[in-house]
Amino acid sequence: MNEIVENAKEHFAKLVEEQLERVERMKKAADWTDYSKLKPIIIGLIGGDGIGPYITKHAQLILKFLLKDEVNRGAIELRVIEGLTIENRAKVMKAIPDDVLEEIKKCHVLLKGPTTTPRKGDKWPNIESANVTMRRELDLFANVRPVKVPELGIDWMFFRENTEGAYVLGSKGINITDDLSIDFKVITKQGSDRIIRLAFEYAAKNNINRVSVVTKANVVKATDGRFLAMAEEIAKEYPQVKWDDWYIDIATAKLVDPARQSDFKVFVAPNLYGDIITDEAAQIQGGVGTAGSANIGKEYSMFEAIHGSAPRMVEEGRAKYADPSSIIKAAALLLNHIGFVDKAKKLEMALDICATYEKKLVITGRDTGAKGEEYAKYIMETIQDPNLEDKWNSYQK
Repeated sequence: MNEIVENAKEHFAKLVEEQLERVERMKKAADWTDYSKLKPIIIGLIGGDGIGPYITKHAQLILKFLLKDEVNRGAIELRVIEGLTIENRAKVMKAIPDDVLEEIKKCHVLLKGPTTTPRKGDKWPNIESANVTMRRELDLFANVRPVKVPELGIDWMFFRENTEGAYVLGSKGINITDDLSIDFKVITKQGSDRIIRLAFEYAAKNNINRVSVVTKANVVKATDGRFLAMAEEIAKEYPQVKWDDWYIDIATAKLVDPARQSDFKVFVAPNLYGDIITDEAAQIQGGVGTAGSANIGKEYSMFEAIHGSAPRMVEEGRAKYADPSSIIKAAALLLNHIGFVDKAKKLEMALDICATYEKKLVITGRDTGAKGEEYAKYIMETIQDPNLEDKWNSYQK
């Protein structure tokens, strides 16, 4: 018994040391990247697994189309990064192979297809999620997801903490005996401050008068309690922004309550809770295939599709029919982030028109619908319409 306890104490002590070191790194973090001063801005394109390379190729085509002039004059470089595949990761037993990570860090922003995370019972070894590792290695602390459903009065923006919570130590739990397993959750003052402050800053800059903080602080008192206490302190600096707090269980219920949906505006939450409510919100919008995701850090940022790699579609020969909407939305978020606001707006309007209003082509995931490449060309044709904005405005009425 004593040996078991000592081993557990040693394991926990190492985790504490790692997290204290991480706190010190956060204290010394660099300032925000100023993209206006970069030439070229290097956009890394990562295909990932399963349908990832297919849909990423379509998004790349659209980026190349929208940024043609900037690429030609050397202001933008589109750089394809190979090797972030489950086969390669399993071969070297790393979530991100060292040579791939080195190439990733040479880019400023990334557009990434879905990657496979091994789970019990499949053929892959138990390596950590590439997403979790990338967020940690690049310090992509903010997962930002917009969700809009105009007919329901929904216009939500989610700020999910990306580098702490239940996920950052998800692969570092311990099986103490055959009868006892323990996992760990970590929340820091610095990590909470920067994600909560980002949410309040967004609300203040966009004249939004509500931020909702989601935790389970009534039960998980140390970590969630710290997060909620930080929100209370930061809110004092933004007296123009009202805020409230919700427990994750009731928050998930109220997101589907028609009487409440239009009241919510901006959400901020630790990692696990943010994962839950953003996927729920995407489903309300029309499914996870309709939503893009931004992972923001001070130095790097990564934009991705939020759905899985769908290996079955590849096995069944249906990958060419995969819906690229999610990663194309992520490309729009990327464009906005690096300063191409007008181009991002055009892409978002074209996506709305193609997917919600005109529907000249429909993606079904099978040969009953359009191919992803055809859909990407449809979007580009819509962008080129000189009456794009007028057409989009007419559909909003």
